[in-house]
Amino acid sequence: MALEHLLPMQPVDLSPLEAGLAGAKSVALFKSEQLEVIRLVLPAGKTLAEHRVDGEITIQCLEGEVDVEAGGEKTRLRGAQMLYLRGGASHGVTAVRDASLLLTVVLHAR
Repeated sequence: MALEHLLPMQPVDLSPLEAGLAGAKSVALFKSEQLEVIRLVLPAGKTLAEHRVDGEITIQCLEGEVDVEAGGEKTRLRGAQMLYLRGGASHGVTAVRDASLLLTVVLHAR
């Protein structure tokens, strides 16, 4: 079965998962031809290996802490912080503490 995404005008709760964070799963919330929005859940110690995405990205830490590495720099994001990455930037993410993130990715038409 295909994953159901949000419908136009359908609200979604992005409150911290708190006690439910440990058992939560990542979910793609929305995807169109130009934009994808994902709630990514990372347990402490989990790493997303270095990779590239063609479009620009924002990473908003909803709760917990993650280290984001890009362009030879490392930045720690904590709850309520956000950063931006240029399209094509090689990057990786490591959860310092259990974390949930809101990712937005600009998708370029091919």
